[in-house]
Amino acid sequence: MIYHTQPDGTVKGADWPRSLLSCLPMLWQRVLFPGALKPSTTVSRLGLVLVAVLPALLLYGTLGFRLFEPDEGRYAEIPREMLERGDWVVPHLQSEPYLDKPPLLYWLVMLSYKLFGVHDWSARLVPAGALHLCILVTYLLGRKVVGELAARWGSVLLCLAPGFMCMGRLLLLDGLLTCLVTVACLTAFLACRGARLHWAWWLFSALACGLGVLTKGPIALMLLVPPLWIQRRLAGSDFRLTWAQVLSYGAVVVVVALPWYVAVCLRSPAFARYFLWEHNVIRFLAPFDHPRPVWFYAPVLILGLLPAILWCVPFARFLLSGQEIVAARRSPELGFVLLVGLWCVFFFSLSGCKLPTYILPAFPFFCLTIGYYLASKPLRSNVPVAVVCASLVLLLVAQHAVVPWYAWYRSPMQRADVVREYAADEEATVVCYPRDCDTAAFYLGRDDLRSFRSKDIDELRTELRAHPRTVVLLTHRHSLRGLHELLPPELEIVDEAHFGLGDVKGMPDWLSKQVKHLAGETALGLCDIAVVQRREIAKIQ
Repeated sequence: MIYHTQPDGTVKGADWPRSLLSCLPMLWQRVLFPGALKPSTTVSRLGLVLVAVLPALLLYGTLGFRLFEPDEGRYAEIPREMLERGDWVVPHLQSEPYLDKPPLLYWLVMLSYKLFGVHDWSARLVPAGALHLCILVTYLLGRKVVGELAARWGSVLLCLAPGFMCMGRLLLLDGLLTCLVTVACLTAFLACRGARLHWAWWLFSALACGLGVLTKGPIALMLLVPPLWIQRRLAGSDFRLTWAQVLSYGAVVVVVALPWYVAVCLRSPAFARYFLWEHNVIRFLAPFDHPRPVWFYAPVLILGLLPAILWCVPFARFLLSGQEIVAARRSPELGFVLLVGLWCVFFFSLSGCKLPTYILPAFPFFCLTIGYYLASKPLRSNVPVAVVCASLVLLLVAQHAVVPWYAWYRSPMQRADVVREYAADEEATVVCYPRDCDTAAFYLGRDDLRSFRSKDIDELRTELRAHPRTVVLLTHRHSLRGLHELLPPELEIVDEAHFGLGDVKGMPDWLSKQVKHLAGETALGLCDIAVVQRREIAKIQ
C-alpha cells in the first residue's frame, strides 16, 4: 500500500497502521525515502571514460603473477584438465570428478585457454573481465536507477575499493558472481519500476540470474529475490506481479541452468546431494569448513570499501536527518540499492561458513549508495577528488607491485626449477601429503598427483610401497618430521628439499624478519619435498 499525505494531514490509501509490521511501509515511504528522483538517461563522456580506463589500468597490466594456493591453483587446474579431456560437463581435478561448484567459470577459463594458451594470466583474464564489466554495469545501469552523477561516483568508488579490486580479480567464483548478481538486481528493479512490467529488463534479469546459478548455485536467487520482494512491500508498487510473470522469470532461469545440472547428475548421480544439499544447506546451517563469528564481515567492509567507507558517518546523518530539505533528496531508488547491500551482508553473516570474498556482491550497491550521497549535494571542497586520486595511486602500487610480489614470495613455485627437477618427469610418481598442491600441478601440467590426508597414512604407506621411488610434496610445515616417524622400515627418505621463506631482498634485517613472521615459515601449500625409496631387501635382512 502506498501512503500519501493529504493537505488536511490525513493519510490516503489506508487507515493508520495497527501493528508494528504495518508501520514499516509508512516509515519507509514517508520518513526514510520520501523523495523523488528523475534518473538520467544520458551517458556522460567523462563517466564512460572513467569506467573504461581506470579498471583497465588497475586490472590488465599485471595478471601474470603466481597463482595463490589453494583456491587459484584449483580453479586454474580444473579447466585445464577439462580442456585436456574434452569434457565440458563434469569438472575434474587430478583426474577425479570435482563436484563442489557449477561450471560457468571453468567454461570461460577454458575458452580463454583455447584463445591465449594455458597460462596463469589467461586464467585470471576471466575474473578481471568480469570485474571490469561489473564496473561498467554499475555505471550504465546505475544511472537509470540513481542518476548519472551518482552512478559515476559509485562506479569510481567501486573501481578504487581494494576489497573489490584485489580480491575480485583473483581466480575465484565471486568476481563473476558479483557481476551477474549486480546485473540481475538492477535490471529486475528497472523492470518493476513504473505502472507496468518492462518485459525486456525482466527477461534480461532472469538470464543474468540463470548464469549466476551456473556460477555458484542457488545463492544467485537468494541474493536477488528477498531484497526485491522486501523493497516492493515497503515502497509499494503501482502494479502487482502476476504468477505468469513470476513463472516466466523462473522458466528462463531453468532453461539457462537446468540442462547442465541434469547432465552432470546423469554422469555423476552423487552431485545432487553433495552440491545442492551439503554445499548449500549444510554449509550454511552447520558449517564443516571456514567457521567464523557473526561480526566477521565488519572489518572486511571497513578495509575493503576504502575510500567509500570514509563517507559512512556523513551518509548515516544524511539518511537519518529529519530536515525536510534533506529528506526530499532521499528517494526509493536509494532505498533499494542500500537494501540489496545490507541483505547480502546480513545473509552471509548468518551463515556459519564465511570467507571474505563472499560479500563481494554487496560492494557495487554500497558504492552506489555513497555515490548517491555525494551526488545529492554540491561539492564544497576538493577533498573527495583528492581522496579519489590518492586512493588510485595507492591501489596502483598494490595491484602492480605488492600483490604480485607477495604471490611470488609465498608461491609453492617460487623455486620452480627445484620443483620441476623433482616432479616434472611424467614417469615419476608424485603424491601430496597431507593436502593438495594444485598450483604445482597446474605449472607442472600434471593431472595425476594423488593426495593423502593425515588420517590416510595407511593408504599413503601402501602407495609408497607400490613404487620403487616416489616424490612426496609435503604441504604442512611439520609433515616432513611426521613422515620420518611414520615410514615403515622397508621405506627410506633419500632426498629432501625445504621451501622455507628467505629474507626479503632490499629490506633491513629487522623489517625482513617481521615480514617473515607475518607471512609464515613456508610457502603457501608447499613446505618440503621428500623422495621416498624402497630399501633393498638385503638391507632389511
